[in-house]
Amino acid sequence: MDRLSKVHQLVRQKNPGDQREANDNFQDGKLQVNQEITDEALTDQKVMAGEALDRRNIWEPSVYYALGKESFYFAGHDISIRESIDTYGALIWPGAVALCQFLENNQHQVNLMDKAVLEIGAGTGLLSVVASLLGAWVTATDLPDILSNLTFNLLRNTKGRSRYTPQVAALTWGQDLERDFPYPCYHYDYVLAADVVYHHDCLEELLRTMRHFCRPGSQTTLLWANKIRFQSDLRFTKCFKSSFNTTLLAELPQQEVSIYKATAKE
Repeated sequence: MDRLSKVHQLVRQKNPGDQREANDNFQDGKLQVNQEITDEALTDQKVMAGEALDRRNIWEPSVYYALGKESFYFAGHDISIRESIDTYGALIWPGAVALCQFLENNQHQVNLMDKAVLEIGAGTGLLSVVASLLGAWVTATDLPDILSNLTFNLLRNTKGRSRYTPQVAALTWGQDLERDFPYPCYHYDYVLAADVVYHHDCLEELLRTMRHFCRPGSQTTLLWANKIRFQSDLRFTKCFKSSFNTTLLAELPQQEVSIYKATAKE
């Protein structure tokens, strides 16, 4: 901000020669700021890629990694999740595991039995699988190219085990929400989101999507779990708190994960 203030002071000078110099300085300053943003993005992407490769046995002894498959034990069932390192959406991230653990251990606080539940950014589907096994009627959503693996994992782990067959639908954050998920035809008791905030260009669209489903009068509860990695995560959290009535349900310092409950501001 200090750099931009100085640049703006230069631009306000009235002398034509000075103005040309100021414009040059402004462009130089703008380029430098843009370069810093680009550098931050590249650094953040490297962090995500490194985390994707380094995730090994960081949760419970019952969680192990082998050949693109992770196994868990939740809600009285063995769960096997197929994943891929080709895309972030096909990996299991700490926020999903943390929210699964929270839902299983706090059923008196969050009772999903016979509730309509929507997951946004479902990825591999672990969280939707656990919600299904806890008795919810689940719709898991993500980008179209994620849906094949998502569907595979959901059916593989819920068939013959869950009260309701989980549904899968394409949802691109911020796009065609009123057309594809018109309110109140599509109403959910809970919206789940896990590790949907990282360095990407869709944070405003994500917040808009959250507001669409968790709107005044909907009585929808949003549960969001995320590992805080970057400055952009903190900025989103600030906007999130200003958009909803929020409660911090849990903090896991070792995993750097926070779990929030949010409802619409009436």
